[in-house]
Amino acid sequence: MANSILRFFCIRTVAVLNTYNNIFVNSRLIQCRSYAKKPVAKGKGKGKGVAKEDLKGPEVCKDPVKLCTYAVGVNIFKEGEDPPIKNKEDYPEWLYQLNLGPAKTLSEMEPDTLEYIKRSRKMHIWRQNKLRKGKRV
Repeated sequence: MANSILRFFCIRTVAVLNTYNNIFVNSRLIQCRSYAKKPVAKGKGKGKGVAKEDLKGPEVCKDPVKLCTYAVGVNIFKEGEDPPIKNKEDYPEWLYQLNLGPAKTLSEMEPDTLEYIKRSRKMHIWRQNKLRKGKRV
């Protein structure tokens, strides 16, 4: 009978209050259950479990009037509207001086600047990582 009772228990170490002398003792028997049956895959898909739902991206605005008058996609909140585009004079000058193209190469930079030092260090780290992986540089 003891074996039939023990088969429903898992071996776990837990502190339990002993009612005989009111001290905590380590009890190694706790009742446990197995997990529920895994759900069967529905629909198309080769993996185990439930089929994944297709994620949909944001809606694309194709209205040319709205694209020219509003900054579409700038609003990060769930509710609200996109902000209207202002005149060029309302924005600061540094905004139009940003480099939006590809990054400058080392030959285009001056060697005494902090930008040059950071870029050369980054390129050296990239080169060392490629060499460690065994790829050609």
